[in-house]
Amino acid sequence: MKPRILIVEDEPGIADTLQYALRTDGFEPAWVATGEEAVAQVQAQPPALVILDVGLPDASGFEVFKRIRALADVPVVFLTARSDEIDRVVGLELGADDYVAKPFSPRELVARIRTVLRRAAKPAAAPPVAAAAPVLPIAVDDGRRQIRFYGQLLELSRYEYGLLKTLVSRPGHVFSRDTLLERVWDDATESLDRTVDAHVKTLRAKMKLVAPGLEPIKTHRGTGYALAEDLPATKPES
Repeated sequence: MKPRILIVEDEPGIADTLQYALRTDGFEPAWVATGEEAVAQVQAQPPALVILDVGLPDASGFEVFKRIRALADVPVVFLTARSDEIDRVVGLELGADDYVAKPFSPRELVARIRTVLRRAAKPAAAPPVAAAAPVLPIAVDDGRRQIRFYGQLLELSRYEYGLLKTLVSRPGHVFSRDTLLERVWDDATESLDRTVDAHVKTLRAKMKLVAPGLEPIKTHRGTGYALAEDLPATKPES
């Protein structure tokens, strides 16, 4: 079935040239000379594309464009006898698919129409699917400064809470000892790397009481610590 192209142009000579070029290139052209006829045609049978003259005898082409788009989401290519850039900008800002100034090459216009139709036929790209965040068995209640591990409240010191909260914020991310000192301790310059190590050790011991078979905090030698991303969502049987 040939794509039907609606020509909205009040100059018969231009309309005849367009019809001949479109018909020769495998399209089915239809011609109307006024904006009202164009709206009626789109309402009765939406075409594959509309070639719309800006300077119509009964209405502005821009207004006709708005009425057409309210009826059907069809591609529109504007035609104009004026070379003013403001016309082109207004047409494109309204949402036109292309804009051609008279005089024009019928062959070039047909080529542009094919490009617009190909673009319109392409399915919209699906939005990228965000990677699902791992479901963790660790719940942080910042208001109460409490953390539960598999539903069980951990009795944590101030710095243990800060350490675990930081690790939970980015599962799998390796935090260096220096970073942990800066984020958790009040005066990182007064603390030592082994301070972090000591608190991680006590934190692991408390979590092991809840889930003995798991290693929730991974050591990356020479680098730092990370929360395991592969913790089961439900507590394993002891």
